[in-house]
Amino acid sequence: MAAPLGYDLTVQQLIPGYASLARLAVALLAASQRASLPGASVLVAGCGTGAELVEARSQRPDWQLRAIDPSAEMLAAAQQRLGPASEGINWQQTTVEGLEAQSCFAGALSVLVLQSLPDDGTKLAFLTALARSLEPGGQLVLVDLMAPDRSPLQAQEEAAWLGFQRASGLTADTEELEALTHGLHPIGRARLTALVNAAGFGDPARIFQALGYEGFLLQRLG
Repeated sequence: MAAPLGYDLTVQQLIPGYASLARLAVALLAASQRASLPGASVLVAGCGTGAELVEARSQRPDWQLRAIDPSAEMLAAAQQRLGPASEGINWQQTTVEGLEAQSCFAGALSVLVLQSLPDDGTKLAFLTALARSLEPGGQLVLVDLMAPDRSPLQAQEEAAWLGFQRASGLTADTEELEALTHGLHPIGRARLTALVNAAGFGDPARIFQALGYEGFLLQRLG
């Protein structure tokens, strides 16, 4: 993983629209029936350096936030970034699967996490744990790198991504980029639909797309 201090800048230079993703994700969840209620409990799964937490504190300071990440380094960076606003957030170094929470949250955010998990049952376990943690009818905002559809324009899209990175002044070293772009396990829309349905969500509604990165709104059934 790239060092936390440079992580956000590197990802902004790598991913089109990243600077607006946290704001959009929080705004979407805040408009949902359950998370719109005062004092709603919201889970930020894989909080990283805290971009979604900063937006949540800004847009919905009343939310009861649970921030989890398996990396102690990322949690420390997020806490430092939020400063006094970190008080009142429930911080836990854990995975979603290790979280002891059932039907506890009105909503959840997961940004750029699923893509790092292999599709050998690990993706399904992650999504199932997220669904289990939500109240029935609770919603999840999921943002991920997706596998491209077969298209004669695919080569152009790949060239555009490289062009975007150059125009953004991407200067990250090879080790940082390896952690962010290699060893990932993107899946297609059909496979995502099958997985989220098996996990206990309804069909995904796409709410964001920038080249290969897509955001979805999911609702727990039941």
